[in-house]
Amino acid sequence: MAAQQSQGIQTLLEAEKEAAKIVQEARQYRVQRLKDARAEAAKEIEQYKQAKEEEFRAFESSHAGTTSSAQSAIDKETEENLQRITNSYEQAKDAVVKKLLDRVMQVQPELHRNLKKLNA
Repeated sequence: MAAQQSQGIQTLLEAEKEAAKIVQEARQYRVQRLKDARAEAAKEIEQYKQAKEEEFRAFESSHAGTTSSAQSAIDKETEENLQRITNSYEQAKDAVVKKLLDRVMQVQPELHRNLKKLNA
């Protein structure tokens, strides 16, 4: 009976070692799956990031022409306005200077109104 108990204990020890081995393999498998999942997630994130960057570049390039054409239209309009203002200045400057000189030269000396009231 002692041999049978010893053999039963030996079988239990072997079963325990086998179970520990299975648990260890399961842990290693789980760790490996986590590493694989992280690597796969990082790869997907990088792909998504690249796709969004390409989408942004396409959007930017499609609207860059609009911006440059709008800028050129604004520059043209500004140049036209400056030319119009310059022409207006050139046409009116002599008349304005003449009016200013006429007003300055038309001095009519008279007593101040408060001084007239004191004398009256």
